[in-house]
Amino acid sequence: MKDIGFRILAEASDSGARRGQFHTSHGAVETPAFSVVGTSGFVRSTTSRDVAETGTQILLANTYHMSTAERLATVKRAGGLHRFMAWDKTILTDSGGFQVFSLPGVRVTDEGAYFPFKENEKPIFLSPEKAMEIQRDLGADIVMAFDECVAFPSTEADVQKSVKRTTEWAHRCRNVSLQDHQFLFGIVQGGVFEELRRQSAREITAIAFDGFAIGGVSVGEGASLMIEAVRNTAPLLPWDKPRYVMGIGMPEDIIAAVEYGVDMFDCVIPTRFARNGILFSPMGKLRIMDKNYLKDRYPVDTHCQCYTCRNYSRMVLRYLFFSHNSIAETLATIHNITFYQSLMGKIRDAIERNQYGPFKKGWLDRYTRGKSKKK
Repeated sequence: MKDIGFRILAEASDSGARRGQFHTSHGAVETPAFSVVGTSGFVRSTTSRDVAETGTQILLANTYHMSTAERLATVKRAGGLHRFMAWDKTILTDSGGFQVFSLPGVRVTDEGAYFPFKENEKPIFLSPEKAMEIQRDLGADIVMAFDECVAFPSTEADVQKSVKRTTEWAHRCRNVSLQDHQFLFGIVQGGVFEELRRQSAREITAIAFDGFAIGGVSVGEGASLMIEAVRNTAPLLPWDKPRYVMGIGMPEDIIAAVEYGVDMFDCVIPTRFARNGILFSPMGKLRIMDKNYLKDRYPVDTHCQCYTCRNYSRMVLRYLFFSHNSIAETLATIHNITFYQSLMGKIRDAIERNQYGPFKKGWLDRYTRGKSKKK
């Protein structure tokens, strides 16, 4: 059986934070790691070359959004998802389970999920087997099992049903053959109910997955309940496998989750915020269209070495956004992704030095102090 080769290189003595590494056929991934989301095969407003220059190790594409016949055929003609995305590093594909929650009008049965979007007059249907087959054909390095993600609030009875269904679907996913280079991760559900999280973790970790994810968070429950779910679930996942929290993306939430032993993250926040003129800095978020930046000659972050900060001032970025120049979104996206990858590098370094606790406090003090000054 192939092995993702996950190794823990350092652990914090005062928390569950850990620094690790795993390997796919497209190279080593240093953890904790943040995956940049390219839902339909591309990171919006920028190029794969720009993303690579930010230090990004993993791109994420979504099975549901890549499932139409035309897109699948184009990927096949291109020679696989890596060539389609012009990305020679690791790619992860989400299974479409999040879209079960996020898209309106989805009908879920034990067999699978029927989505309202139609292709050839028929609604798109994803079953565990279909989700695996699509991901196998796409050729991503890391493949996610198809799960049922439920919204918050949901009753305990409804969450119990989703846990049962997620486990049944996980077994069906594991039974589908993938390409030789692909690794399959299972997903734990359970909402905000601690005992259901424990049940789901027991059932999912009993299956021979290559890594494990915490799903069903950041679905409307708020930051405190989200972090509580991560804190309760992460220690239940195997120590010697990558642990992945899906959909968490605010910097302060990533820093909190790392403390509980999480190795991988993804979210649309850095790129979506960028397209709306919200840029991250160690002193909090900047709303670049604010009038305070009308004559500001400084870069977004004077310590940032991204292409944007080396070449453009805040006032120029503000002008580009107000003039609806498409390059504004590109420059903002490059900066935000760089900020996130720089943060992950600092997290890894702090764990290696066994200074994660002091790093966390110092970083959050500065970040939140900067946010409060901007209010």
